[in-house]
Amino acid sequence: MNIKHAVITSVNRDELPDQGADIWARTIVESKRLNPNVKIEVLIPDFKGDMEILQAVLDAGPDVLNHNVETVPRLYRAIRPQARYAQSLKVLEYSKTQGMLTKTGMMVGIGEEFDEVIEVMKDLRRIDVDVITIGQYLRPSAKHAPVERYVHPDEFAEYTRIGPQLGFAHVESAPLVRSSYHAERHV
Repeated sequence: MNIKHAVITSVNRDELPDQGADIWARTIVESKRLNPNVKIEVLIPDFKGDMEILQAVLDAGPDVLNHNVETVPRLYRAIRPQARYAQSLKVLEYSKTQGMLTKTGMMVGIGEEFDEVIEVMKDLRRIDVDVITIGQYLRPSAKHAPVERYVHPDEFAEYTRIGPQLGFAHVESAPLVRSSYHAERHV
């Protein structure tokens, strides 16, 4: 198919002893074997903060390590009850120390304040994250948190303006942006 950029993701496999790291690693290696020119971006879970498991994925040689922080720290308990903000930062920071181009994404419109998003952006730059995507939260089902507000496009434009000032190499910020949106532009 001559794919130039592939984003590989999966559901959390925290029921497996290695949380699926071997599957991730084999998928990266096999994808590059079949198409040596493909850029591989992996959108990974936090692996419960286990850096040895993360290292197995990094050793397979992805080009971009993407792990989404999803929301601001204040909302983690309600929005991401099984995750921890500090743990997500740790995954991104460790990946950066291993030479990875790092990327993360968040959804807005879920109850956060503008200044909280900017603080998350600053936290991400303190650990040298390269790329951020910011998009409108849309409720996937009645079981999920409701949309608190629809963010005006001007606010997304403001995140796009501020991001490079903070040092991000690339910012994708608009209502329909998701973590894989225009992924090929970031490499």
